[in-house]
Amino acid sequence: MVKHIVTFKLKGSPEEKLATATRFKEALLALPGTIEVLRSIEVGINENPNEEWDVVLTATVPTMADVAVYAKHPAHVAATTIIANAKEARACVDYEI
Repeated sequence: MVKHIVTFKLKGSPEEKLATATRFKEALLALPGTIEVLRSIEVGINENPNEEWDVVLTATVPTMADVAVYAKHPAHVAATTIIANAKEARACVDYEI
């Protein structure tokens, strides 16, 4: 199994960031029933105002190759459009468990 962890820094006011992050979270949480390789997904919205990153997701897929399947799936691509204009930065770590 592979853990796919991604964190996002968003642009905008705190209210704009929260609205975007909430919509993004809802879209991501709907993906396990749609993307066959996606075993689980957890999405967190940062509540600590002293930290710079706004959203983190942890997804689990069977293999490293499945990370690409997940990333290219049309439902995932549609979810990413929610933050496309608000994304300031993105960081990712993928590792086998």
